[in-house]
Amino acid sequence: MIVAASVGPITPMFARHHYPVGMTDPRDPGAGFDANGNAAAPRNFPPAPLTNTDAAAATVGIDSAQVAAVAAQSARKGRILAWGLWDWGSAAFNAVITTFVFTVYLTSESFGPSGTVEAQLGWALAIAGLLIALLAPITGQRSDASGRRKFWLAVNTYVVVALSACMFFVEPSPAFLMLGLVLVAAGNVFFEFAGVNYNAMLAQVSTPRSIGRVSGFGWGMGYLGGIVLLLIVYFGFISPEVGLFGVTNENGMDVRVTMLVAAAWFGLFALPVLFAVPEYRAPAALRREKVGFFASYARLGRDIAKLWKESRQTVWFLLASAVFRDGLAGVFTFGGVLAASVFGFSPGEVIIFAIAANVVAGISTIAVGALDDKLGAKPVIVTALIGLIVSGTFVFVLHDGGQIVFWTAGLALCLFVGPAQSASRTFLARLIPPGREGEVFGLYATTGRAVSFLAPTMFALFVTWFGEPYYGILGIVLVIALGLALLIPVKATQEQLR
Repeated sequence: MIVAASVGPITPMFARHHYPVGMTDPRDPGAGFDANGNAAAPRNFPPAPLTNTDAAAATVGIDSAQVAAVAAQSARKGRILAWGLWDWGSAAFNAVITTFVFTVYLTSESFGPSGTVEAQLGWALAIAGLLIALLAPITGQRSDASGRRKFWLAVNTYVVVALSACMFFVEPSPAFLMLGLVLVAAGNVFFEFAGVNYNAMLAQVSTPRSIGRVSGFGWGMGYLGGIVLLLIVYFGFISPEVGLFGVTNENGMDVRVTMLVAAAWFGLFALPVLFAVPEYRAPAALRREKVGFFASYARLGRDIAKLWKESRQTVWFLLASAVFRDGLAGVFTFGGVLAASVFGFSPGEVIIFAIAANVVAGISTIAVGALDDKLGAKPVIVTALIGLIVSGTFVFVLHDGGQIVFWTAGLALCLFVGPAQSASRTFLARLIPPGREGEVFGLYATTGRAVSFLAPTMFALFVTWFGEPYYGILGIVLVIALGLALLIPVKATQEQLR
């Protein structure tokens, strides 16, 4: 006889078990069975599909919100790069057309007597500056109101590209001087309009903690793009007797083909920002009513009056930055002239110096962007302006020391130009409320153009008074010093505009 051993209670068939992941106890209500184990009507079947983010998170067992945050950060970095590439491409206009190649070609003896063509170029750019001063804040304001900031960036950019390409038709003859002047002047106008919308997009691709680094990255990309393009056109077309595609300097063809290369360069590198950065849409609470073209001036007048009443420090900053930015522009505008006339650089050596200057300016601007975020914009600007004054004074005092002086002190000047430009932009960007970036940066462009005569005038006056071109250095240094004096009383930190 077999006696059963003492055992615990017998487990019923449907006692609760530990089911593998993905399986459920059939007695669980809602698991497809009722409490007695009979089939029940399915609920929420089939299940909602996983999103890509959820699926990616589920496969590695992490929170989908973390995956979304990483994806957002990657997208932001891509937008920053795309935004900076516009600056990289814009070197085609800044470095090749207005500074080192086309304007030098346009003021050569092929187009008329020396002195006459330079004066005509000056008048053409003065008219362009007046148009920018009158129209920039209005175009910026209207792009803010319409929510078509990126659209107008594209329109103005590709107008500049088209004007640049048309410079190919400017042959080295007095009969083509007027065409060249009109193209350069019109290019300046539309380039500044594009710049207003481009600067306004800084808030879309940065955060309050990263705005200095992002702005410095953009400026630095502009300088580095200038290096690459200048190397291409110098060694590809301008320097060799027979360049790429068999191009020679006959009938100015080396410079004219360079204009086509510059146009293609800008057009190509302007594309990423138009695809990667979304169009700006102001929040409903911040949206301003659209008004007509002439009514925009009335609104601008009211806004300036309000700005003067509520944030006079901002007005003083706009004035100070307009002055020292004109001095910074003078450093590059007359740098090539001084290199050739005072220090004996050949045209080829001027371009080589320009490439080195862009290297120094680009690296310093990107590096100092982090200090802007950490210390604030004003300390960066003040330090850079002091460095410019000291370096410029060394160039003047040691002017008879030969090319080594310009290579050292001149490159030291370039070390400080970019950081001052970039920090000036971030100082203002931190003050602008959402929805008014285009308008305020338009005002920024206007104030800059309103005093754009200072550096050229001071340079010319000092050269005229003392009879030697190196005295023009002092004129530029004085403009920078005036800007520094106006900036010092401005508070380093201010409340955002309303």
